[in-house]
Amino acid sequence: MDANAPILFFDSGVGGLSVLKPTRALLPNAPIIYAADSAGFPYGKRSEAEIASRVPALLGRLVERFHPRLAVIACNTASTIALEHVRSALDLPVVGTVPAIKPAAEMSKSRVIGVLGTEATVRQPYVDDLAAKFAADCTIIRHGSPELLELAEAKLGGEDVGAEAVRAAAQPMFDAPGGERIDTVVLACTHFPLLDQELRVAFPQVSYVHGGDGIARRIAHLTRDQAWPSAPSEGLMLFTSTTRAPSLTALAHFGIGEIRTL
Repeated sequence: MDANAPILFFDSGVGGLSVLKPTRALLPNAPIIYAADSAGFPYGKRSEAEIASRVPALLGRLVERFHPRLAVIACNTASTIALEHVRSALDLPVVGTVPAIKPAAEMSKSRVIGVLGTEATVRQPYVDDLAAKFAADCTIIRHGSPELLELAEAKLGGEDVGAEAVRAAAQPMFDAPGGERIDTVVLACTHFPLLDQELRVAFPQVSYVHGGDGIARRIAHLTRDQAWPSAPSEGLMLFTSTTRAPSLTALAHFGIGEIRTL
């Protein structure tokens, strides 16, 4: 394995930064390519058929260009719909992102769990399967919130995002029948951990869980014993359009030092 072969992160926008951050903590010298399909954003409003064809095609182009050692689909919507298509198309390890229902069920005392994601993710049979396997004794209340997705993008774009806007976007989940008993919320969109502080102010009575740390550990495991550069390098962030790129100042916290458009 070439020490300079990067890890490729892929998302529709900036949400995958919540997966990149814990990965950086475990693998500080890993070269990083982060691709955001801003031209396709938001995936939650696109059809399953479109995502299942678009994501493998884009990742195929990126793999040909950058020759990564591993690809990470740091997007719950793309993973729940297109992960197997991508694995069939690419000849390298591919790590997906799935809703953290298992750890939520292990945490919940009330046995009522909220699943907060995109509209596409929360309706996927994959969520039903996870709930049946790991949370059969729990009530699962789902809410798809495109507003939260936009708020996370706005925050990384330098805009001031307050807890009131976050509360308004997520409140329908708690207003659903039985929602007042939710004690654990699965952040089933990688964008939403970027709003962790605002969510905790808006709904302090619940615990939040997402898959970022577990995905980082999986990446570290799959790349164990592989060579890395001797020092950290600045990551490259790619966008498929020029409409949604955040500032380098906001991205520096995640080790991103350069932005380009595909």
